[in-house]
Amino acid sequence: MDIRKEFLEFFEKKGHKIAPSSPLVPDDATLLFTNAGMVPFKGIFTGEVPRPNPPRHTSCQTCIRAGGKHNDLDNVGYTARHHTFFEMLGNFSFGDYFKKDAIAYAWEFVTEVLKLPKDRLYVTVHEEDDEAYLMWQEHIAKERIYKFGDKDNFWQMGDTGPCGPCSEIFYDQGEENFKSDEDYMGGDGDRFLEIWNLVFMQYEKHPDGSKTLLPKPSIDTGMGLERVTAIKEGKFSNFDSSLFMPIINAISSLANKPYEYKSGASFRVIADHLRSATFLLAQGTTFDKEGRGYVLRRIVRRALRHGYLLGFKQPFMYKLVDVVCELMGGHYEYLNEKKAFVKEQLKSEEERFLSTIENGINIFNEELKNTKDIFSGEVAFKLYDTYGFPLDLTTDMLREKGIKVDEKTFDELMQKQKDASKAAWKGSGDKVASGEFKTLLDKFGENEFVGYDNLCFNSKLLGALDDEFKVDDNGVWLLFDKTPFYATSGGQNYDKGEIYSGDELVARVLEVEKFYGLNLCKVEKLKNLQTNEIYTLCVDSSRRNQIAAHHSATHLLHYALREVLGDTATQAGSFVDFDRLRFDFNYIRALSLDELKKVESIVNDMIFKADIKKTELLSIEEAKQSGAIALFDTKYGEKVRVLTLGKSKELCGGTHVENTANIGLFVIVKESGVSAGVRRIEAVASKSAYEYLNSYKNELENAKLELKTNDIIKSFDKLKNDIKELKSAASKGSQTYNATDISGVSVCVSEYDGIDIKASVDEFKNKYQKAVIVLISQKDDKVNIAVGSKDNAVKAGALAKEVAMFLGGNGGGRDDFATAGAKDTSKIKEALDLALKLIKERLA
Repeated sequence: MDIRKEFLEFFEKKGHKIAPSSPLVPDDATLLFTNAGMVPFKGIFTGEVPRPNPPRHTSCQTCIRAGGKHNDLDNVGYTARHHTFFEMLGNFSFGDYFKKDAIAYAWEFVTEVLKLPKDRLYVTVHEEDDEAYLMWQEHIAKERIYKFGDKDNFWQMGDTGPCGPCSEIFYDQGEENFKSDEDYMGGDGDRFLEIWNLVFMQYEKHPDGSKTLLPKPSIDTGMGLERVTAIKEGKFSNFDSSLFMPIINAISSLANKPYEYKSGASFRVIADHLRSATFLLAQGTTFDKEGRGYVLRRIVRRALRHGYLLGFKQPFMYKLVDVVCELMGGHYEYLNEKKAFVKEQLKSEEERFLSTIENGINIFNEELKNTKDIFSGEVAFKLYDTYGFPLDLTTDMLREKGIKVDEKTFDELMQKQKDASKAAWKGSGDKVASGEFKTLLDKFGENEFVGYDNLCFNSKLLGALDDEFKVDDNGVWLLFDKTPFYATSGGQNYDKGEIYSGDELVARVLEVEKFYGLNLCKVEKLKNLQTNEIYTLCVDSSRRNQIAAHHSATHLLHYALREVLGDTATQAGSFVDFDRLRFDFNYIRALSLDELKKVESIVNDMIFKADIKKTELLSIEEAKQSGAIALFDTKYGEKVRVLTLGKSKELCGGTHVENTANIGLFVIVKESGVSAGVRRIEAVASKSAYEYLNSYKNELENAKLELKTNDIIKSFDKLKNDIKELKSAASKGSQTYNATDISGVSVCVSEYDGIDIKASVDEFKNKYQKAVIVLISQKDDKVNIAVGSKDNAVKAGALAKEVAMFLGGNGGGRDDFATAGAKDTSKIKEALDLALKLIKERLA
């Protein structure tokens, strides 16, 4: 039985619109992830967004609870019901039907569609909700209805705002299977399992704690797909259901170890965390040092540690992605579309962590021998900083031993390293609407953008953000019924322009932003403005044309990257302005110079072909079937704008050139890394490209004058030879370093008094097949540290940093060579001993 399909179709027949699952990264700056089925509808419930038509929806919403307030990460694998990723079935009424219908629908679905035995079902209501208590008696015997207080049966969104009593449906899993003292209705045991919560949103809670009735009460329900599936299949654990066992069996096969529930926590952790990682990666979240990307990293590294316990010493999770896609790709088609990318990203992250996990676990085990109750905060921090063990991974490892970590010391060390700055994440929600926005929205509705075909347009001024047209931050926000000014969205920056009354200039447009469907212009007033008057709105055509050129260039760039690197090189973000563009894309390594040249050449060839722009308004399904590329984390309406520029075909609501030739020229300025698995290209087009190349030409001419030659390459070759000779002469005055063999690696740790420290490091590395060298020198009151590593013996950057921190400094660098500086000259001997100790630990 496909419960997901049955649920959605049941409510569709009841007049509900099926809403697709919203992204796991929500349109809400207050949330890290979408953690409940109602999150996509939060703005409707609070009144910030108008009621949709029809005013009843149903959905199967993907959710993540692994960070922030709602964090189930620590329990996953050790309980029958906790998950980091889960699917929430729900039906919602926005001021339409209320308790009576919500109760009737729920009972009908549970008993007639799911066909759960009625003698196993129980219901709870709020102790003061006599209305729901009576309504339930039409469906279920009175003695099966329990009343509970606020703790169990009252729901609220926050300290203030919409709230109301709730009613829960419970399933009795059988007295014969559960015999603890808590296995009673209302107890904490697992016998009586909550399967569905119906929230009756009927009050508005005020700051003073008082409640008033909402004019249009609403319904918000949630039923966990994993729980219901387990019940239908007669399983007492979600992990024993058909949603998880194919993954667990695949893990068992890969590990060549049988799965038994009692000792199988590691299998369950991996299965759960694999689902989370697959969905997050497929939806565009990538590994990072903070925010959502860091939560993703924590999830994967926790799974890898459990894989390590099962004997996996090489990347393995990426091999299991196929199983998740087979199980869930039918409903979530993007999983199959992004499968190759997900596997690529996951394997890269696995390789990063598995290269250090063994050394980290050895250090953990050594410290554990000396630990009774509290694990060292210093060692926990070292595991985090040097070996990439998130604190909760260390905590998870200690949990099995009944030991806690000294988090206070860990936090102090973390704060020192980050200079007392807290790691923060940025939400991706819309700008928060104030009461004034809501007033304008309720009064006038969304205004229309007419700027695709008009750079000047006669429009009626409907109102201002402030009724008295007060100036805010040197400007006032105005709302027109129609506007040619493009508001910042989709990575494209806003238009500027002027506003006229007849021939008289009355205002200058400084900025244009979109607030919940309202396209508002921030203007500098030059004359008084009146509502309901007609004004002529004129876009700065020069700025618009340059923005359009750069925006169209990003589409050609996206196409070129996929041509050169493959289909996994997909857009991860962009910003387009009048003088530059920035394009982020998913890829696991830096591009070579040859690849960048190919990308740049493809883009310019497409420009020179002078292809005419083609735009179409299609349904989202028609657009996808036509081959148009869509961004997963972008919200699309009923109709989408499909843009075709030559071979590029994407969904885009921005402004573009009429012909690719209008872009003029495209030049890549820089390629760099943004985070793990995300690269960035910065480029210029049109006039900015000309200015960039002209500046480049002027620098070249100045270099010729400075070198007094027309053959710059020849002059630089001579300079390089001169420098090489000077270095050679300098190195002759430097020390010769002898090597000690440690685990097959040639190691040297020494004080240094030569001339060229880099030359000495290189000379040592060139002597041996696998080598590590640490040189520390003192000059006046400063300490200089250099670390070289060959054949990936150790990570030079991490080692240099750790030694420098011991001496009161900081630094780092590449894996093969790094330098650092410090101030404490009194502990150089101890620092050399520390360096040797760290090398031995890493090579052990």
